[in-house]
Amino acid sequence: MLQISDTPANSISPKRVRGIIAAIAAITAVGLSLSASLPLLTLTLEYRGVSDTWIGINTAFSGLASIVATPVGPYLARRLGTPQALLASLLVAGCSLPFFFVLENFSAWFPLRLLFHGATTSAFILSEFWISALAPSRHKGFIMGIYATVLALGFTSGPLMLAFAGTTGALPFLLAGAGIIIASLPVLIGFNAAPRIENEATSKLYAFLWIAPTATFAGFIFGAVEQSGISLLPLFGLRTGLTAQTATLLVSAMAAGNMVLQIPLGLLSDRMNRQHLLISCGAFGVIGALLMIPLSGNFFAICILLFIWGGVVAGLYTVGLTHLGARFDGANLASANAAFVLMYSTGQLIGPASTGLALSAWGADGLPLVFAGFLSAYVIICLIRVTRPGSAP
Repeated sequence: MLQISDTPANSISPKRVRGIIAAIAAITAVGLSLSASLPLLTLTLEYRGVSDTWIGINTAFSGLASIVATPVGPYLARRLGTPQALLASLLVAGCSLPFFFVLENFSAWFPLRLLFHGATTSAFILSEFWISALAPSRHKGFIMGIYATVLALGFTSGPLMLAFAGTTGALPFLLAGAGIIIASLPVLIGFNAAPRIENEATSKLYAFLWIAPTATFAGFIFGAVEQSGISLLPLFGLRTGLTAQTATLLVSAMAAGNMVLQIPLGLLSDRMNRQHLLISCGAFGVIGALLMIPLSGNFFAICILLFIWGGVVAGLYTVGLTHLGARFDGANLASANAAFVLMYSTGQLIGPASTGLALSAWGADGLPLVFAGFLSAYVIICLIRVTRPGSAP
């Protein structure tokens, strides 16, 4: 059973507000440090003479770590308590990050990747469970929209840390690690407002992939499209005739839409059927992806399209989490959130590989065609789900 406070699920007490703010602040600090550390690790390996192939293999271990660590978050929350488990995850992640600088033996980076990214994955699962569990039912979408917006700002601001500290020496590693450890402070402030899990989930973690496919597969699709966009939109721009500097702005346009549109989509999800909204986001994503092909010759038109398209497709993440939070509670919510993160991490692995192959085979059109394919498959899965007799909401 989930215990938070004595206030009704539809009300929001000062204790709930404190707890929500604490969890959002904590995970935003993690996002800021993580977005700084990921390019830092790649550049460090480059400086040390590691080949591109091995850098890619080592980076892939971050996705493997996320998949392996997914069941750990709910287990720790049940055994230790949510704030205790989140603190442990933050301390492990923050303390392990500087060791990437200390350990010059490349083989040591593989288990270190598993430890660091496993801990950060656990932190995301626990924070999202914390926020979703405390958010009152009638404002759940709005609060998840705030969370997604603030987290996006944190990820966007991370590279500024590298601009200040540089990309060589111990300082950037220490600053990024310290940022994750500092994220413990909001957890301590909201310690008594955190949700508690007293019973085990009624279903295994992987069962939630089939119990709530509309939400969990939204995580997969967004992970695939987001990671592909961040990594490969510049190549799409180059193949359509843009300069390297201008092509990188395509990623900025998509990221800006992500930040701006999540609160409106969250508010909308509080006022309409969330499954229908997820289907609408997916269908718009298909149309927008296909429009990239004729608009690719006009830089301003493609930027406007990517702004709107990126924000609406990112709604799969925001509304998907909101849908899980409205449907489950307690241990089931923790496991459902873990399944969502598992699918998101799997999408991050599969998406860029598929999109890269498509770019090689079909040129610039390969990227939007793969995006349209992923999103079309999602819409079909959702339509089958919602039209099946006796299907759960």
